[in-house]
Amino acid sequence: MKFMIQAGGILGALAVALGAFGAHALKGMLETSGRLETFETAVKYQFYHALAMVLVGILMQRAGADAVRLLGWSGNAFAIGVIIFSGSLYAICFTGITKFGATAPIGGLALIVGWILLIMAAGKLA
Repeated sequence: MKFMIQAGGILGALAVALGAFGAHALKGMLETSGRLETFETAVKYQFYHALAMVLVGILMQRAGADAVRLLGWSGNAFAIGVIIFSGSLYAICFTGITKFGATAPIGGLALIVGWILLIMAAGKLA
């Protein structure tokens, strides 16, 4: 529970830092390479799912064992999804190697699984 909130906080802080870095220090490079929108998508998805992880951690504090198990899997899926999805987009932006994009759907699938597990856990909440 505590770990999920802390991990969400770390991902959220990194999203803000990366967003600011991209908007200021990297803006010219990202615009020149045509990757500004890709970078912004990576930051948005990272931030949304950082918030989702914090929510999962809060819900875990009040849930029964069955829901806690599903919530834990949900939060883990969000973390894995952010690392793979946003990470692959960041890799494209920083290296220009578009083959990293092939892994983005795997990360997207992990994010979807996280939301489905959250829905399932909600069904077990009192």
